[in-house]
Amino acid sequence: MPAELKQYTMAEVESCDGKAGHQTWLVIRDNVYDVTAYLEEHPGSSDLIVEWAGKDGTKAFEDFGHSSDALRTLRTLQIGVLVEQDRAKNRKTKAAKSVIITDSTVDEPMLKKRSKRRMFILCG
Repeated sequence: MPAELKQYTMAEVESCDGKAGHQTWLVIRDNVYDVTAYLEEHPGSSDLIVEWAGKDGTKAFEDFGHSSDALRTLRTLQIGVLVEQDRAKNRKTKAAKSVIITDSTVDEPMLKKRSKRRMFILCG
């Protein structure tokens, strides 16, 4: 792995979904991995990886639980990181803001009240 990792946008990752001859990339913990060559070697079958191709598979990866060997293998497949604005914490913030901004049918005092409720619903 090079000292300076290339930065990718989520849009670039989404275009590498393994379809139509594209490479298969996925994101785990804001790191970008090219898993194209690893698909056939994956012990749980390539279907589990392909399901998350071009997406953020962090939750699925962590929910399954992987061995230290799997984590070492994953590190060898890393090709970069997500740009700051596309990292998970910022994607959640962007999504919450877009919900609030697009609700223009409510007058200003109600907007503040709804915003807090929506933020709670989105963020848990």
